[in-house]
Amino acid sequence: MSQIQHPLIRPGALEARQYQLAIAMRALEGNTMVVLPTGLGKTAIALLVAASRLREPGSRVLMLAPTKPLAEQHYRYFSNLLSLPDEDSFVLFTGETPPAERVRGWERARICFATPQVIKNDCLAGRYSLENVSLLVVDECHRAVGNYAYTFLAEWYARTAANPLLLAMTASPGGDQEKVLGICSTLGITQVETRTETDPDVAPYVHERTLEYVRVELPTELVVARERLFLLLDSRLEALRRFGFQVPDRERLSMKALNLLNATIQERIADRDSSAFQAASVHAELMKLRYGITLCESQGSEALSRFLERLAEEGASGSGSKASQRLAADSTFVELVAEARSWEGELHPKYPLVRSVVEEQLRAAPESRIIVFASYRDTVHALGKYLSASGIQAERFVGQASRDTEKGLSQKQQLETLRRFREGEFRVLVATSVGEEGLDIPSTDLVVFYEAVPSEIRSIQRKGRTGRSGAGRIVVLVTAGTSDETFRYVSQNRERSMQKGLARLKVKPAFDGQVQLDSEPVQGSDRLQQRLVEFIPGGPLVVADDRETASRVVEALRLAGAALEIAHLDTGDYAIGDRILVERKTTRDFVDTLVDRDLLGQLRVLADTVPRPVLVIEGLDLFGQRNIHPNAIRGALAAIAVDMGVTLFYTADENETAELLLVLARREEGAHGERKVHPRKTRRSLREQQEYVVSSLPDVGPRTARALLDEFGSVLGVLTADQKALEAVPGVGEKTAERIVSFVREGA
Repeated sequence: MSQIQHPLIRPGALEARQYQLAIAMRALEGNTMVVLPTGLGKTAIALLVAASRLREPGSRVLMLAPTKPLAEQHYRYFSNLLSLPDEDSFVLFTGETPPAERVRGWERARICFATPQVIKNDCLAGRYSLENVSLLVVDECHRAVGNYAYTFLAEWYARTAANPLLLAMTASPGGDQEKVLGICSTLGITQVETRTETDPDVAPYVHERTLEYVRVELPTELVVARERLFLLLDSRLEALRRFGFQVPDRERLSMKALNLLNATIQERIADRDSSAFQAASVHAELMKLRYGITLCESQGSEALSRFLERLAEEGASGSGSKASQRLAADSTFVELVAEARSWEGELHPKYPLVRSVVEEQLRAAPESRIIVFASYRDTVHALGKYLSASGIQAERFVGQASRDTEKGLSQKQQLETLRRFREGEFRVLVATSVGEEGLDIPSTDLVVFYEAVPSEIRSIQRKGRTGRSGAGRIVVLVTAGTSDETFRYVSQNRERSMQKGLARLKVKPAFDGQVQLDSEPVQGSDRLQQRLVEFIPGGPLVVADDRETASRVVEALRLAGAALEIAHLDTGDYAIGDRILVERKTTRDFVDTLVDRDLLGQLRVLADTVPRPVLVIEGLDLFGQRNIHPNAIRGALAAIAVDMGVTLFYTADENETAELLLVLARREEGAHGERKVHPRKTRRSLREQQEYVVSSLPDVGPRTARALLDEFGSVLGVLTADQKALEAVPGVGEKTAERIVSFVREGA
């Protein structure tokens, strides 16, 4: 077996595989997407390309992965195989790494491994530059859609790096050709390199994998429960028909159909159709019922029972949604809950079948590693307990988020669980989708799908967990006559479609020089040049609150050349100069905050903080977001603009908001003369002038100023009042009174 010989790769560390070398050489020619089945060494290709780029003096490599466990896995792999001058050449950044430490690490390192959100935040804050990064590696690049951090970083890198080269990697970009082309456009990809397990140069390295579909029948108790759920579902569909909506039959009620139905409902809400508001609540019931049917058919009685109990409790509480309350009051639902409470133990045959398959594998090979994938946490939790009670060493592997009484696993706990699994401390890992991407578990002998999944990406990722270093077995459990069977065939068709699409891209390198974007063909080579727009630093300064970094607004500001500063703002979302604070609200957030929280109080604090408070309302159809009378919203807008003096702006989207902020920043930057902290308005009555003066006192807004003048009769009366007298005025507490007295008498 021949080995790679390279000045920066440790001797004997990496096997020389012809297809990896060929892809790496191609990737050095231009931005490349590499699509390889899991286990065929995408990371080795990244290592080869990185080693070549690192030979350039002063160059850096940045490798991004969507999760901390995966980023750490790459860090270990490169650290072990690359031969760089010292240990400081390698650095790992995650959200737990303090910003100051990241800056120091960036300055000394040659190769950085990180999660994308961390690098995005650092780029937005201007902590360091990507100018000397000669290679950006984007792992699991199928995530480069929408507002995911990859989309911003790819564009920022193309604009700011002196000698950019991007390598994107995935096992499954998806079966939708338009989506794949969209990812290529986002990342500036000019060529796609793909291999399948049947390609001649790959076949010698592929281990045999057997794929079995095992059908099970739904037990009688769950058949009866499903019939009750069908009755509840049918009655809600009929209610929507009475409201005048075209709805599909129950058999065709997919998530796509439900989303289309919701879009229609929202359109009618925007037209102020009163029945549409009721329809929206009925739609919420449909979503809950469809979820319950999925649990019943594919997950099991324990998962269904827990869901029904939660729904009943929510419906019985005063804070529950109307949809939950109506369901909980329905006699059919009440009967279903009572029936579920009578069940003893798990009824679904998948549970004993999983145990049987696992036990069979362990009898044949006691040192085996086995992964059982399930889509829902309730199932993972119950299945893990079931296997452990059966004498099988099993542990759960879930994401970080905690809900109800179940705690998630922190990234540190995830890494520790994987280490113990890899080293054989337990044999079975029961995982949600968090275990599908990039796990470093080379010796997994068996993968069990608790249910079929419709996503070709998830299906390929799951299958790729086995057969990496030896023969592997895949078992997919399918409940007969349910969505399991539908998802099985949907996934198979999408996988075939993906392979055909990739084959077309492979036959036509670089898409014949064209990437299709927004219905306009753009030359692949020109596309990269368009992205290398000159970046002009030193633009107008905008300070963004650190909670805004997830929004497209901050990205657009940075890409437009703003001198951006990220800080924690006690009030507002953006600060411009010393006079302007901007609060940004989407139309939905504006209405939700008006109804459920203290919007006016929040804006009152904003108005009392700076001379020029600004509210940006972003989005369309402010009056159609919730079932609120338009005059109530108009009244709030009038109070904000007239009573509080807050300037209102309306924007269509995040990009337009960024453009507005830049205009405000440039205007402030170009202002001449001394700025007045408390600018004078003309044509004020005596009373208005008095209120204006009093409102400049600490923690005093217009309403409190009026109350103080009503109590003491004049500005002089307010200024000479003692603390006790001030505290007696409605709206003035002890702390405010103390601040006023201290302010008035300071230096006296």
